Amino acid sequence: MSVNLAKGQRVSLQKGGGALTVVRMGLGWQAAPKRGLFGSRTRKIDLDASALLYAERTPSDVVFFQHLESTDGSVRHTGDNLEGGSGEEDDEAILVDLRHVPPHITQVVFTVSSYTGQTFAEVRQAHCRLVDEATGVELARYELAGGGPHTGQIMAKVVRDGNGGWEMQAIGAPAKGRTFQDLLPAIEPFL
Repeated sequence: MSVNLAKGQRVSLQKGGGALTVVRMGLGWQAAPKRGLFGSRTRKIDLDASALLYAERTPSDVVFFQHLESTDGSVRHTGDNLEGGSGEEDDEAILVDLRHVPPHITQVVFTVSSYTGQTFAEVRQAHCRLVDEATGVELARYELAGGGPHTGQIMAKVVRDGNGGWEMQAIGAPAKGRTFQDLLPAIEPFL
């Protein structure tokens, strides 16, 4: 059963009988039609999913379209999608093997940025979701609602809960930037 998350809401990633082992953060989107003098057409939008690994408040590693695997191998990006899809499926995904995330990493922050520079007002059906990779069951979903004039989004993070488990927190904070590097100052308040 999936949980729709509101900004700031947290959900435990423990499941009955034990902890999750591998979770997938999926990002899906659809380009919005652009209406003009000669009708409407769909613009391709290149959104990029990134995962930033933090040791407390200090960046330790990053996984994105040019660095597909964390140095320790616990986080892996499945590849870059340059135009989106139907908005119903995941167009990019990042796999996090929670068993192998090094103990000094306390949180993994997921971001989305519009590499081609279009704003989220031009994107439809955008979602960020967490899936139990072993069972395929969707655990949590955050809908990017309303678009807006921004080009980046701090979507969510998974955080060690202090009891040996993990929890997900929806953030949903708009930001300006085409790359994860541009979003670093906007991430700071959420660490």
